[in-house]
Amino acid sequence: VQLVQSGGGLVQPGGSLRLSCAASGFTFRGYTMSWYRQAPGKERELVATISSTGGNTNYADSVKGRFTISRDNAKSTVYLQMNSLKSEDTAVYYCHAWAGYWGQGTQVTVSS
Repeated sequence: VQLVQSGGGLVQPGGSLRLSCAASGFTFRGYTMSWYRQAPGKERELVATISSTGGNTNYADSVKGRFTISRDNAKSTVYLQMNSLKSEDTAVYYCHAWAGYWGQGTQVTVSS
Protein backbone atom coordinates (compact mmCIF):
# COMPACT_ATOMS: atom_id res chain seq x y z
CA VAL A 1 0.00 0.00 0.00
CA GLN A 2 1.27 3.44 -0.92
CA LEU A 3 -0.01 7.00 -0.75
CA VAL A 4 2.47 9.14 -2.64
CA GLN A 5 2.06 12.88 -2.27
CA SER A 6 3.24 15.60 -4.62
CA GLY A 7 2.88 19.35 -4.85
CA GLY A 8 3.48 21.76 -2.03
CA GLY A 9 6.37 24.17 -1.60
CA LEU A 10 6.80 27.85 -0.94
CA VAL A 11 4.14 30.36 -1.96
CA GLN A 12 3.41 33.99 -1.15
CA PRO A 13 0.33 34.96 0.86
CA GLY A 14 -2.70 35.04 -1.40
CA GLY A 15 -1.22 32.45 -3.71
CA SER A 16 -2.38 28.97 -4.67
CA LEU A 17 -1.05 25.44 -4.55
CA ARG A 18 -2.42 22.02 -5.42
CA LEU A 19 -1.51 18.88 -3.55
CA SER A 20 -1.92 15.43 -5.07
CA CYS A 21 -1.96 12.03 -3.41
CA ALA A 22 -1.72 8.95 -5.63
CA ALA A 23 -2.86 5.69 -4.06
CA SER A 24 -1.95 2.11 -4.86
CA GLY A 25 -2.28 -1.28 -3.26
CA PHE A 26 -5.85 -0.98 -2.03
CA THR A 27 -9.30 -0.31 -3.44
CA PHE A 28 -9.09 3.46 -3.51
CA ARG A 29 -12.63 4.00 -4.76
CA GLY A 30 -14.04 2.24 -1.74
CA TYR A 31 -12.68 4.62 0.86
CA THR A 32 -13.25 8.08 2.21
CA MET A 33 -10.13 10.21 1.89
CA SER A 34 -8.94 13.13 3.95
CA TRP A 35 -6.24 15.75 4.14
CA TYR A 36 -4.68 16.64 7.48
CA ARG A 37 -2.03 19.17 8.39
CA GLN A 38 0.38 19.69 11.25
CA ALA A 39 2.02 22.99 12.00
CA PRO A 40 5.16 23.23 14.16
CA GLY A 41 4.31 22.75 17.82
CA LYS A 42 0.68 21.95 17.09
CA GLU A 43 -1.41 18.81 16.88
CA ARG A 44 -2.36 17.30 13.55
CA GLU A 45 -5.71 18.69 12.41
CA LEU A 46 -8.28 17.54 9.89
CA VAL A 47 -8.49 19.89 6.91
CA ALA A 48 -10.91 18.27 4.47
CA THR A 49 -12.69 15.01 3.77
CA ILE A 50 -14.28 13.53 0.67
CA SER A 51 -16.54 10.51 0.47
CA SER A 52 -15.68 7.47 -1.62
CA THR A 53 -17.78 8.62 -4.56
CA GLY A 54 -16.82 12.27 -4.20
CA GLY A 55 -20.40 13.24 -3.56
CA ASN A 56 -19.83 14.60 -0.08
CA THR A 57 -17.12 16.90 1.19
CA ASN A 58 -16.41 18.55 4.52
CA TYR A 59 -13.95 21.24 5.52
CA ALA A 60 -12.44 22.74 8.62
CA ASP A 61 -13.85 26.19 9.27
CA SER A 62 -10.38 27.67 8.86
CA VAL A 63 -10.16 26.62 5.19
CA LYS A 64 -13.80 26.70 4.11
CA GLY A 65 -14.23 28.73 0.94
CA ARG A 66 -10.51 28.65 0.17
CA PHE A 67 -9.63 24.96 -0.16
CA THR A 68 -11.27 22.33 -2.36
CA ILE A 69 -10.85 18.59 -2.00
CA SER A 70 -11.55 16.39 -5.00
CA ARG A 71 -10.77 12.92 -6.25
CA ASP A 72 -10.39 10.98 -9.46
CA ASN A 73 -11.21 7.34 -8.79
CA ALA A 74 -10.04 6.33 -12.26
CA LYS A 75 -6.58 7.62 -11.35
CA SER A 76 -6.77 6.62 -7.65
CA THR A 77 -5.78 10.15 -6.75
CA VAL A 78 -7.10 12.73 -4.30
CA TYR A 79 -6.34 16.43 -4.61
CA LEU A 80 -6.36 19.49 -2.40
CA GLN A 81 -6.61 22.80 -4.22
CA MET A 82 -5.55 25.59 -1.89
CA ASN A 83 -6.34 29.19 -2.81
CA SER A 84 -5.94 32.50 -0.99
CA LEU A 85 -3.24 30.97 1.15
CA LYS A 86 -2.37 32.56 4.47
CA SER A 87 0.71 32.32 6.65
CA GLU A 88 -1.29 30.26 9.13
CA ASP A 89 -1.74 27.58 6.46
CA THR A 90 1.96 26.79 6.77
CA ALA A 91 2.23 23.15 7.81
CA VAL A 92 3.10 19.66 6.71
CA TYR A 93 0.10 18.26 4.86
CA TYR A 94 -0.81 14.56 4.90
CA CYS A 95 -3.32 12.60 2.90
CA HIS A 96 -5.15 9.84 4.72
CA ALA A 97 -7.24 6.90 3.61
CA TRP A 98 -9.88 5.75 6.06
CA ALA A 99 -8.44 2.27 5.54
CA GLY A 100 -5.74 3.46 7.93
CA TYR A 101 -3.05 4.59 5.50
CA TRP A 102 -1.07 7.83 5.47
CA GLY A 103 0.90 9.69 2.85
CA GLN A 104 4.49 10.71 3.50
CA GLY A 105 3.67 14.36 4.11
CA THR A 106 4.54 17.44 2.11
CA GLN A 107 5.62 20.84 3.35
CA VAL A 108 3.54 23.91 2.48
CA THR A 109 5.09 27.23 3.44
CA VAL A 110 3.22 30.49 2.97
CA SER A 111 5.57 33.42 3.33
CA SER A 112 6.56 36.62 1.61
